[in-house]
Amino acid sequence: MSSKNDSQAFYAKLKTQLEDTTQFPTLYMYKFIVPSDESKIKQVHQIFDNLGAVIDTKQSSKGTYTSVTITVNMKSADAVIEKYKEVSVVEGIISL
Repeated sequence: MSSKNDSQAFYAKLKTQLEDTTQFPTLYMYKFIVPSDESKIKQVHQIFDNLGAVIDTKQSSKGTYTSVTITVNMKSADAVIEKYKEVSVVEGIISL
């Protein structure tokens, strides 16, 4: 199976889980780990810009990584998944 098929299956499963457990619109919390590179952290900020998101960052003890927690009002499971897809292009990012 290719990674594209894997990611499609992952997002399809996530959509089902979100629709089964969440009533939209809702405040949704994203958590990411990003290499501590100002340009990569800025990329994540820009993806959630103009959505009224509350973004908290915390650098790891060694300063190698930064955790980014984003709380934002999302309208649908599709909107949540779209943001995960947009963030996935940031090099080295890990979605939790």
